[in-house]
Amino acid sequence: MSIQASLTITGGQLLLPDGTVTPGAVRCEGGFITAVGAGVVPQKGDTVHDAAGRIVAPGLVDIGVFAIDKPAFHFGGITRAALMPDQNPPLDVPARVRFAAQSGKPDFWVHPLAAATQGLEGTSLAEIAMMRDAGARAVATGRRWIGDSGTMLRLLQYTGMLGMIVIAHAEDAGIVGNAVATAGEMATRLGLPSAPAQAEALAIARDITLAEMASAAIHFRNVTTAAGLDLVRAAKARGLHVTAGISPAYFMLSDLAIGAFRTFTHLSPALRCEEDRKAVVTAIKDGTIDVITSGHDPRGPEDKRLPFSDSAPGMAGAETLLPLTLNLVRDGVIDIGRAFALLSTNPSRLLGVNAGRLAVGAEADIAVIDPERPWIVNSDKMAAAAGNTPFDRQPVQGRVLALFKGGMAVRRSTSG
Repeated sequence: MSIQASLTITGGQLLLPDGTVTPGAVRCEGGFITAVGAGVVPQKGDTVHDAAGRIVAPGLVDIGVFAIDKPAFHFGGITRAALMPDQNPPLDVPARVRFAAQSGKPDFWVHPLAAATQGLEGTSLAEIAMMRDAGARAVATGRRWIGDSGTMLRLLQYTGMLGMIVIAHAEDAGIVGNAVATAGEMATRLGLPSAPAQAEALAIARDITLAEMASAAIHFRNVTTAAGLDLVRAAKARGLHVTAGISPAYFMLSDLAIGAFRTFTHLSPALRCEEDRKAVVTAIKDGTIDVITSGHDPRGPEDKRLPFSDSAPGMAGAETLLPLTLNLVRDGVIDIGRAFALLSTNPSRLLGVNAGRLAVGAEADIAVIDPERPWIVNSDKMAAAAGNTPFDRQPVQGRVLALFKGGMAVRRSTSG
């Protein structure tokens, strides 16, 4: 990124790394934060942005997106995203990783996730060390589970040696097969191919065991069931390097949402029962969940205007990530400090990037937010490449008014 004029954001409510909110200003120079606090004032030549009493927070860091949609990410306050290897062709060689790592600059950072196996086929390990040197921040199994335990163990042993984390999809593929729904009353009523929710716990149990054997770090991209969350909770209690993420759909929706056969609710993993949804909310509150991610996966009409069983899973989530997470704050589940730990600080730490916090020396990725600003999600007007959201026409609160990447303004908005 070219060096811009120094920036001072004044008149804001600063969300500090300890979770407290205090009046003050932030000064940025050379792409980094140089001063934070009540006594900070603009220097001669600074670009000044008046936050007008709004919250000044770190830009969001989104782990595990399937497409880079800069307009959607900027709308949602996201300044960095970890790109899943499920591209065409997959990110399984250094050249593709290197290209992906450069693709968002200068106003957005893409952190590629290296494919764990060649072609994401789950058999032969890919050139992980070379992809790390090309810019991969972590390794991912992609949309699928690695069914061969020997391959998964070798992967974890190798990444453990390299000091990299494995981001895993947690569903036993032999059980899930071609299911598009979670087994239960709703799937039975609709006549949809379904799989038991226990497929998640089985996959997590095996992978935790292998990670412990390899002394390696593993992150489960979406843990959506009470049984799976209990396994993660127990692993953390034993001191293992296990972390877990979730997307808003799984704490906002249950499998009742698929009742109208609307393919925007066809997700992977499938939506779960109400008891599992409540378990996810509890896990966010008690710290079992470390990261909230959008899972951004825009799908056009050719993928979604099909019978439910034939449609592609996925949702456009970048634009709704912040307001849906803020629902948890308004409901008293978490406070705003914890919300941004889930959205910014923790994902930055997992990726090993110097961002996700308002602190001297951190990169100047900053969002000015009005957490109460109302708006209505409209799939026809989203900035994403496709508006396949299950939250279409839903009123939400929370809007990014200004966004800065490395101290450079990439979004400013004063409209409602």
